Amino acid sequence: MGSRQAPLGVLFYVFFGVCALCHSFVIGAETNQTAYLLVNASEASGRPIPETLFGLFFEEINHAGAGGIWAELVNNRGFEAGGPNTPSNINPWSVIGDQSSVIISTDRTSCFNRNKVALRMEVLCDTEGTNICPAGGVGIYNPGYWGMNIEQGKTYKVVLYVKSLELINVTVSLASSNGSQTLSSSNIIAASSDVSNWTKVEVLLESKATDHNSRLQLTTTRKGVIWFDQVSAMPLDTYKGHGFRKELVEMLVSLKPRFIRFPGGCFVEGEWLRNAFRWRETIGPWEERPGHFGDVWMYWTDDGLGYFEFLQLSEDLDALPIWVFNNGISHNDQVDTASVLPFVQEILDSIEFARGDPDSTWGSVRAAMGHPEPFDLRYVAIGNEDCSKKNYRGNYLKFYYAIKGAYPDINIISNCDGSSRKLDHPADLYDFHIYTSANNMFSMAHQFDHTPRTGPKAFVSEYAVTGKDAVTGSFLAALAEAGFLIGLERNSDVVEMASYAPLFVNANDRRWNPDAIVFNSWQQYGTPSYWVQQFFAESSGATILNATLHENSPTSLFASAITWQNLKDDSNYLRIKVSELALI
Repeated sequence: MGSRQAPLGVLFYVFFGVCALCHSFVIGAETNQTAYLLVNASEASGRPIPETLFGLFFEEINHAGAGGIWAELVNNRGFEAGGPNTPSNINPWSVIGDQSSVIISTDRTSCFNRNKVALRMEVLCDTEGTNICPAGGVGIYNPGYWGMNIEQGKTYKVVLYVKSLELINVTVSLASSNGSQTLSSSNIIAASSDVSNWTKVEVLLESKATDHNSRLQLTTTRKGVIWFDQVSAMPLDTYKGHGFRKELVEMLVSLKPRFIRFPGGCFVEGEWLRNAFRWRETIGPWEERPGHFGDVWMYWTDDGLGYFEFLQLSEDLDALPIWVFNNGISHNDQVDTASVLPFVQEILDSIEFARGDPDSTWGSVRAAMGHPEPFDLRYVAIGNEDCSKKNYRGNYLKFYYAIKGAYPDINIISNCDGSSRKLDHPADLYDFHIYTSANNMFSMAHQFDHTPRTGPKAFVSEYAVTGKDAVTGSFLAALAEAGFLIGLERNSDVVEMASYAPLFVNANDRRWNPDAIVFNSWQQYGTPSYWVQQFFAESSGATILNATLHENSPTSLFASAITWQNLKDDSNYLRIKVSELALI
């Protein structure tokens, strides 16, 4: 794959050697062949590729958001992950001290109506008397998501809510994983009159050392009872100041995505509707968001990364948001079409939140969150992988006509595949998902060759080579995906969008393999599939040229040629991509 500056209006040949390895790990034979690519670079031969062809699909899976791209360091910051009943499990929070010095419990005394659980810390020891507190005090600590990345010279903002009927002296500190080294600390000293009601406290901590496996501690040596709730720690330095982990977003920027589909995936549906993603519960002040248990991928999210933040991320990436919403259907239960209107209204409200004037009902909520200008929401998807569900078509039509009636310019995406036969319901685009072997993926470069050229466009919103061909990311998988993407370029008159899945995986929580970007608390890298996407980053909005491949070989080759204008140097560029995979 390569690029060069190129004049237009020329006809040229590209010769290259073809090495048909036939997967040498299976068959040891090797033969060399020669092939050539004839490219017509005249203006008349070119066809524009949609501006939206390649983008991103973000799902809250593998701790992609919580413990990933969302920079919050505290895991279970509101003590709600154990459920609404008390006493509850406060994992991963742990106790510093034994039962003779401190008793930790939970109750429902929080000042936040939608998340009432608070932590109660009864300190039994003191600085004097018969029960002396240990050096460093007693209290609680949070290790974050498999360790907090704390770096020397960087500043971290800690926010917490505290209540006590007595004078308090609490040390807020960032410490090494076993607490033996303090990286930064500050004391909260307050009279009982100042904290007798729930009080918000903010502390800035500048670290004097680096530890990629740190923890946050709240400790004291003073006897008494203290309540804590909504404890947050975030680096001050986030992407554009909007709360996203910079180095992970910068990897997305390198892909030059034209859209971002969010927040799922199966995460949108839930195993049960009670655990589905509901946008209204993810907006407003972070302290007041109840969070929810993602029962498909089996972990708690505090929904600090909510609907508003996804829209903000799209804007920060200069990518169009694609809002995938629940249509009254989960994996195991569904709402009858006759009863789905509350869900419909919820989605109409979500569109108004994104696009409405700042003085509209929901637009004013967005404006209060700091974004008076509307977001550029043009696409919505009615559900995820729900086409085969009993109530899908009935529910779909309720949503479709309600949305088109209020927002006729919105592009609506159906879950039903229209690549081989005509849809039985109206849609602007249809989802196409494919997870398969390398051979099958490569062969699917022809998937849309015979798709009718009129009607809804295809949105290949999830694709990847999986299984033994991919493991956790392989060159073989990337080659096959490259061939498939060349086919999408060639058929971009009927394919409007495509995105790889999944996007992220925290190396400590692999729920799905492979993934495009692997990370831990402080490192990240792109798998071969990520780098293939980068090779195609210039394709959106480019011109695809008429290219004919000639070969005398049993191997399979796919090739494409595109031209695009680089706005930075105002030059036209030519890129030729060739992918070879010997089919077995």
